[in-house]
Amino acid sequence: MTQKDLLAGFPRAQLMSGTTPVERLDRMSEKLGIDLWLKRDDLTGLGFGGNKTRQLEFYLGDALAQGADTILITGAVQSNYVRSAAAAAARLGLDSVLQLEERVPDMGPDYYASGNVLLARILGAEHMSYPLGEDETGADAALHARAAELKAQGRIPYVIHLGLNHPPLGALGYVVAGQELCQQMPDFDAVVVPSGSGATHGGLLTGIRMSGVSAPVFGICVRRDQEKQQDRMAVVLQKLADLLGIDPELVLGEVNVWDGALRPGYGRLGPKTQSALTMMAQTEGIFLDPVYTAKTFAGLLDLVQEGRIRSGQKVVMIHTGGLPALFGYQDQLHI
Repeated sequence: MTQKDLLAGFPRAQLMSGTTPVERLDRMSEKLGIDLWLKRDDLTGLGFGGNKTRQLEFYLGDALAQGADTILITGAVQSNYVRSAAAAAARLGLDSVLQLEERVPDMGPDYYASGNVLLARILGAEHMSYPLGEDETGADAALHARAAELKAQGRIPYVIHLGLNHPPLGALGYVVAGQELCQQMPDFDAVVVPSGSGATHGGLLTGIRMSGVSAPVFGICVRRDQEKQQDRMAVVLQKLADLLGIDPELVLGEVNVWDGALRPGYGRLGPKTQSALTMMAQTEGIFLDPVYTAKTFAGLLDLVQEGRIRSGQKVVMIHTGGLPALFGYQDQLHI
């Protein structure tokens, strides 16, 4: 059975504007001594773009199949996911409830009012708050409590879960992306991608391996350290393999995670992240976001320096978008 056949049984909402481009970064390639390409998933089209559009195609496809009229989702205050979910819901005529977690301490007023927060309010989303940032089970329970209230009002809610106890439907979007990349560029030597929830990293790795390409996929830790992220990826990949009905051994031994750019933690701008963000902007005129892609590029720079990525290798970095968050981090950027 082909990869396309495996995915055909899952309902899918059409949210992507088309295949995202892969472009060579000529000046950065010369600077780093590698052949560097960017997969532009910041250009997915809907609601300021970003990687979450791919994931939401499968979650909202399932929601529509169940007759839902409201979606509920949790993310950090400057979450790209919840902003994208609100935009996708608007496109499909659904209401959205966004639960914002306090994951990043000691942030200024821009963080709570600008960027993704502002866009989600323009989109008309209902907002909830959750006081903790590392309690996925509790956050999901709070959404279900709100969903129960909506049901009592005659609504049909659909919860997009945060925790690992549910099928990773969103990862299917990056199984598609892995296939797409292999069709665009079948001869790359390595891929570098953010690794947070594990859905993007795990789906991409699975899609690439199902396409018969053996190049390493380096997941750059943006939320947890290497050991914790390795454990999370094992769960995500097993559940994704179960969902697709494939042998998990295709991917379970293939996880590479790197946490050298994680400090000082999720949503925090350390010197490596700041330097990577400005380096990309001033070399290629391309913006990276402070939470995911700047850390990812900082990780790529580490991998080059450590020799994990070798001189002359063809490397693809996945630009997962998230650019509205830049405006929420104005007081954190040392420009």
